[in-house]
Amino acid sequence: MNPIWMNQLSWIDYEARIQRDHPTVFLPIGALEQHGPHLPLGTDGLLSAAVAFDTARLVDGLVAPTLSYGYKSQPKCGGGQHFCGTTSVDAATLIGSVRDAVREFARHGLTQLVLVNGHYENQWFLIEGIDLGLRDLGADCKLKVMRLEYWDFLTEATLADVFPNGFPGFALEHAAVIETSMMLHYHPNLVRTDLIPDEPPADFPPYDVYPTKKNWVPLSGVLSSAKGSTAEKGAVMAKELATRMAAAVADAFI
Repeated sequence: MNPIWMNQLSWIDYEARIQRDHPTVFLPIGALEQHGPHLPLGTDGLLSAAVAFDTARLVDGLVAPTLSYGYKSQPKCGGGQHFCGTTSVDAATLIGSVRDAVREFARHGLTQLVLVNGHYENQWFLIEGIDLGLRDLGADCKLKVMRLEYWDFLTEATLADVFPNGFPGFALEHAAVIETSMMLHYHPNLVRTDLIPDEPPADFPPYDVYPTKKNWVPLSGVLSSAKGSTAEKGAVMAKELATRMAAAVADAFI
């Protein structure tokens, strides 16, 4: 049993932690989405949970089970909905799940909740779920909620080291160097290094078309080259993320 994972505690032990320590609880949020031929469908949830765990260790917090279904994959940042295995939810479903989670954690007596997002497309619907959940709870509610996308805590210096030939941007980093390196650090047994694609960055027009034009997206589902990914890069990024996120949590809940 690891006392950081909420789902490995009994309700009695969990209640005692909440009442005694008032810990920050981290809620990882991911997606079930293709990540090329070399990474698992659950990459977004696996990474958000791993980063949340490392951060929780630094602030004596807890990590709740991951919300593993995310908003619909978009071609320019996730490849799109046409890939087999990508299993998404409507906006209302994700909003409702977050809204319910906020209310439930408040009912437990929680005062500090951090949503750790690992899926690019989720952002605005997490904001709406938080807003509606806190509205339901009313002005007297003691719960404070923080939302973050973990990749925003990577510094320019680290990105320059990870991408010596230039950083393509977070949207095109789908299943590329950041996620592949971090998976090599956290879950090396789930990475098929022999299948890592080496393709130029996808070239998208400055507009969207519906239904989606599948030929805009590389057949692999990877939006820029994953070559150059290493566990060492993943370890450097993981350490920076946990350290900077822990500092942000301490600052946000003063």
